[in-house]
Amino acid sequence: MAATMKDIAKLTGLGLATISSYFNGGNVREKNRKKIEAAIEELHYEVNEVARNLKTNATKTIGVVIPELNNVFCAEIITGMEDILRNHGYATIVCDCRTDRKLEHEAVDFLSRKRVDGIINMPVDAEGGHLKEFQKTGKPIVLIDRKIQGVSCDSVLVDNEQAAIDAVRLLYENGHRNIGIIGGPEEISTAQERLRGYCSELNELGISIKKSLIVHGDYTIQGGVRAMEELVKRNPEMTAVFVTNYEMTLGAVIGSNELGIRIPDQISLVGFDNLSFARACNPKLTIVSQPTEKIAEKAAGLMLSRLEKNDGSSPYQTEKLEAAIIHGKSVAQIRKGEK
Repeated sequence: MAATMKDIAKLTGLGLATISSYFNGGNVREKNRKKIEAAIEELHYEVNEVARNLKTNATKTIGVVIPELNNVFCAEIITGMEDILRNHGYATIVCDCRTDRKLEHEAVDFLSRKRVDGIINMPVDAEGGHLKEFQKTGKPIVLIDRKIQGVSCDSVLVDNEQAAIDAVRLLYENGHRNIGIIGGPEEISTAQERLRGYCSELNELGISIKKSLIVHGDYTIQGGVRAMEELVKRNPEMTAVFVTNYEMTLGAVIGSNELGIRIPDQISLVGFDNLSFARACNPKLTIVSQPTEKIAEKAAGLMLSRLEKNDGSSPYQTEKLEAAIIHGKSVAQIRKGEK
């Protein structure tokens, strides 16, 4: 016959309340914890997770919905969050929605049926329709990278506007005036913020904004290839390009290679994310680097705060983190009068 919590209480001499607190993640004295764990081993006790979940209405699982699992930015954040959540007794269910709104909606519905305790989402649907039903459960939601108007929840963001300002300023300080940008999809908030930073810094520097120097990609490698080709074709006088995500940075490098353009001799380039790729390039790329480790830490921390402290009534928090410029050798210094 399977051992019960009463058997553990009898063997340890502890009360059922202490035993229950141990199994539900509560605070238990160290000496009592050791007694309980020794009894579990001696009695070969197995926790009935299904019964416990029904009783506590908690599954100790967190749903994670991201646009692309093969995106380095997403993958690094997921890895960091999983480590933190695992250390607090939570498992994760990761859903890749392929940057498709319909699949994103289906993923959230799936996680709701699995009765996850909360959802961490890097949203594709800028209107947040996929989260409306889950919001009604009262369970916590944490948004990463992109905030959604009308969805009240915690969020972890990067100061994308300042990141773009820093990239444009770096190019300007190296003599560049005809600076192109490969921006992201126009409906995505991160893309809007990076474009806004590019435009505001050009205005600040007294440089007129040329529509021909702005091309929107789709946050994919092929989108970066196409955008680079289009920028070069439209702007023979262009001396530098700022690329606003990693996949398009990779595409821009491929596009430059296929066009026979030498970086930085003919065109300087500031990319985005993935230091390993930047170091592997020849020359090493100068990039905007987002703090993926801190993003993971903050997102997991906000979720755990809501769950473990039963902190459902406190004001929602927005954590905004700074990106950094990692210098390589892909930005040439040009003299006044040069192309």
